Parts: sequence; C-alpha cells; structure tokens
Amino acid sequence: MLRRVLTAVTVLALATTATRAGELNVGDPAPKLEVKEFVKGDPVKGLEPGKVYVVEFWATWCGPCRATIPHLTELQKKHKDVTFIGVSAFEQDFGLVKPFVAEMGEKMDYRVATDAVPAGKPAAEGAMATNWMDAAAQNGIPTAFIVNAESKVAWIGHPTQMDQPLADVAAGKWDIAAAAEKFKTQIAPQRKMNAILAKIRQARNSRDPKAIVAAVESAIQEDAKLEERLATVKFNALYDAGDIDAAANYGRKLIEDVYKNDAGNLNMLAWTVVDPDRVKDKKPDAKILRVALDAASKANDLMRSNDGGIVDTLAQAHFVNGDVAKAVELQEKAVKLEPDNAELKERLATFKKALDKK
Repeated sequence: MLRRVLTAVTVLALATTATRAGELNVGDPAPKLEVKEFVKGDPVKGLEPGKVYVVEFWATWCGPCRATIPHLTELQKKHKDVTFIGVSAFEQDFGLVKPFVAEMGEKMDYRVATDAVPAGKPAAEGAMATNWMDAAAQNGIPTAFIVNAESKVAWIGHPTQMDQPLADVAAGKWDIAAAAEKFKTQIAPQRKMNAILAKIRQARNSRDPKAIVAAVESAIQEDAKLEERLATVKFNALYDAGDIDAAANYGRKLIEDVYKNDAGNLNMLAWTVVDPDRVKDKKPDAKILRVALDAASKANDLMRSNDGGIVDTLAQAHFVNGDVAKAVELQEKAVKLEPDNAELKERLATFKKALDKK
C-alpha cells in the first residue's frame, strides 16, 4: 500500500538536527561505544582490540529491522567469538525496547542496548546515531557495522548482506583497503545529498518559507534529479509563504510532469494540503485545494482505485471541499480495501456524522 510518507532519506535528513562528528568511512577507527544501557546480555564497556564486533542499528517501529532479527541470531550462533550488539536508536519511545526484547526471547539471542540520547534531545541526536550512523551517511535502518580485530570499521551495510563479509573478517581474510575504496565510491552521492539536505534543514529551522524555496531551488539547479525528492517541500514552502498562485502553478507542474506516473508522490502532495491536522483551523485556498483533488484523483486512477490509503486521501480531499456525500462514498471503499485500519474507520465515522448534520 502506498502510504503518505516521504522517502526515508528525505524524512531522516530533514527531521534530524544532529550535528555530525565528522565523516566515518570503512577503514577508519571505530567510534566509541556509547550506549545508555544493555537490556539484554552482558554489558560491553568498550570495543577491545583483538575482538570482532557487529554493531547493528534497529528500532522497535521498524518492520525491516524486526524481519532481520532472526538472521542476526543465526549469525551470532555461527560466529560465537564475534560480539553482536543490537543498538536501539531513532526510537519514538525507548520505553518500548525492553518489553519488545523480552517478547522476542530466543529469537533475539544477542546483546541489545539502547542509544545514549542527551536529556531533552530527539532520538536522532543520540551518541550512537550521530557518531556512527550520521557520520557514515547511513540514513536508514537496519544498518550493521562490522568492527575488525584492529578496532577499525571493516564493513557497513544491510544485515542480510553481511554473511560473507563477516566470515572473511572473522577469518582474517577481509581486504579492508579494497572495501574502503568501494565504500567511498558508493557513499559519495549520498554524502552530496546529505550536504544539500542539511542546507534545506537549516532553512526549515529558520522557519522562513522563502529561504526554504531558495534552498530547494538551488539544490534542484545543482542536480535536476533531486526535484522528485524535494518537490513537495518546495510546494509546501510556497504555500506557507502565502504565494498561492506560485504554489498552485508548481503543484500543477508536479501533477502533469514530475509526478505524472508516481501515485505515491501524488498522494503525498494531496495529503499535505488536506491533512486533517492542517485544515482543522483553516480551509485551504480554492486553487490549492483543486491541486490536491486533482493529485489524489490521478493517484487513484494510477492505482485503479485499489489502494486504501490513496482512496482515503481522495475522500478527505472531497470532504474538505465540502462534498461530504462523495467523501462518505469513497471512504466506505477505503475501509473495504483495508478493513483492519482503525484510522480509516474513524474518518468514515466523522464523514457520516457530518453528512447526518446536513
């Protein structure tokens, strides 16, 4: 199902305000192990020379992370001399970690720790998140780091791709120089992207919509391929700046050109306008609402009305536009597509209540 989400790289890069502690590459000395506590297994005070470690980043809310846990357990059993540490980071609620680990039981049979997050700071500013993930330009989880017996980062990547590198590192056969060269080549585009997004994040932090527009346009001018990722940010900034005509015209361009075959981004574009939290105090300008209706309608057509999340967006757009009967009709379809989705059912109840009042 196509949900109303930005790409993982954009969300993480724009949401976090973490300060990077410098670049971390394969071949570099491993950063310090700075965790708050170990919730499973004997505590590890530090990374000792002569030992091999796997430091894997995950979170309770991350589906792919949960899926890789059994594989990590298999690898730990296979490599008994390697110390595996699953570091819970980027958590929305660290209080969920202990119950989750306890419930997993033997399926999660390796050490588990939580990131050390300074008081009052977001999870993205945890010591491990900053000095390992952010420094290595890793914007998604799960991500694993292999630290060799010389306390150097030997490999970085997805845990499911770790089997052979780990076997070679553990056996002392890993060519770390070749791995370092390969990593730098592969990560260069991501570092460039992160630098661009950092400028946009700085503009967002200033809460100046015009500065955000300028930052996005500068990024797109530097690399036209970035428009697909950053267009919704620009659209919202134009709208927030009160430049309704420019926002509407740009939204039209997205529908007819940039996102013309992209149901997910069309859906996201529409939802940014009609999100209930955004429209509860003020109805969108008619031109902007028309963009949202057209974007949601086109997304629905592309998915042949088979995606509950998109049908839900289209229903919400009609509701905001005042066509409550149409909203109810569409929302009933959305609920049929996703009968277990409580959010969709709740919205349907809201629509029906409004229709009854009419």
